[in-house]
Parts: sequence; C-alpha cells; structure tokens
Amino acid sequence: MENTQSDIKKTKPKLDFKDSKYATGRRKTSIAKVWLKKGSGKIYVNGKLFNEYFANDNHKMQITRPFETINQPTEYDVRCTVKGGGHTGQAGAMVHGISKALVMFDENLKSLLKTEKLTTRDSRAVERKKPGRRKARRSFQFSKR
Repeated sequence: MENTQSDIKKTKPKLDFKDSKYATGRRKTSIAKVWLKKGSGKIYVNGKLFNEYFANDNHKMQITRPFETINQPTEYDVRCTVKGGGHTGQAGAMVHGISKALVMFDENLKSLLKTEKLTTRDSRAVERKKPGRRKARRSFQFSKR
C-alpha cells in the first residue's frame, strides 16, 4: 500500500466557534486573540492543544487559572492565536484575553476575576537601552587608572 501525503499529515481538528465571545489579551509584546464558548474544557493555541504548545508547567497552570478562579475548569472551550514575544508573555496575554472573554459571558464574574488581578493588563515592558550605558541602567565598568 502507498502512503499519500494526506495520510501522513496530521489533520487539524475543525474548530467551530460560531457562537463564541471574542477578546484580545496583551502582555509585554505578545498579543492573544481569544475565542471562548461553552464546551468541554479544551484549549487550543495556534491550532495545537495548549499542552503541546507550552512545555513549561507554570505556563499551563497560569493559563487555566481564570477557570479555576471561577470554579469551572471544564465548562468552556478556548481557541487562541498568539503572536509576538516569548512563551511567558504569550501565556500572560492568553490569561488576560480569557478573563476578558469570561466577563463578556457573565458580568457577575468580573469582581471575582478582578480580585485575582486577571482582568487588568500588566503594563510592564522592557525598558529601553540608554546611550552611554551597557544596558538600560547598567553602566560600563569604571576604571580609575
């Protein structure tokens, strides 16, 4: 039997997010576009399951935190596309987007998510490098002689 390329390639799961809520999350230089709908608790990032996309356990825990905060870890399905930055910034952007989308589903969740500081955008970013310095604040080594 011959293996065709269509058999070899993994087929992407067809994700139906027609009746979903959309929110954008941001962190550092990362932007996450998040679609949220009622479902079984599956989280897709750039077409992959989030367990495959994020290798670090801290990132996985961070992403599921909004659902654990509202005590509904398997109530919603998430489809997300993430651009820019590294994995830490992308995970933070996803958390921000998921939290905003959850508030769109139910306004009563806003106070709960706000006390955990999940709906607020973390505005910290890398400070720019200054001229005459090695990094943003680090100077070159001083030599007396």
